[in-house]
Amino acid sequence: MSNQKHGKRYSETEIVRILQEVSGGKALAEVARQYGVSENTIYRWKSRYGDMTSAEVQRVRELEAENARLKRMLAEQLMDNDALKELLRKKW
Repeated sequence: MSNQKHGKRYSETEIVRILQEVSGGKALAEVARQYGVSENTIYRWKSRYGDMTSAEVQRVRELEAENARLKRMLAEQLMDNDALKELLRKKW
């Protein structure tokens, strides 16, 4: 059975494992063919993930989620402040 995932995305941990195969000495063309991706895709993954380990990828994912949560909180706070300023501008 083939390891190919036609039309599906690979998870970050799978990408790291694929990149480790390439850096471990396997030919780039062979790995690309084995997983059904282009060589350019592997180069793009390498530029994004570099020499990360699975634990580092997990930590980056957690930090990105936390960053998104904090940005949402900031946006909500700014909206609240703007609404209060608008309310205070009105003359009673």
